[in-house]
Amino acid sequence: MGPGVYDIHSPRAPDSDAMQIVIDEAQKYIPIERLWINPDCGLKTRNWEEVRQQLRNMVEMTKIVRKKYVA
Repeated sequence: MGPGVYDIHSPRAPDSDAMQIVIDEAQKYIPIERLWINPDCGLKTRNWEEVRQQLRNMVEMTKIVRKKYVA
């Protein structure tokens, strides 16, 4: 299952801490091995500059989560 870790319709690029809050909450209900980290949807609604930064932050958070939960 992949709950969106940030709102792609917003021009704001959330930092990894904001995404971590969503991930920590989701893993309470979804087994970590079944949890996929992804944006909510709609990448085509943003310009490339916004999308690149948002996805960079999401990839950074994914690496942190893998180290934290998958040992």
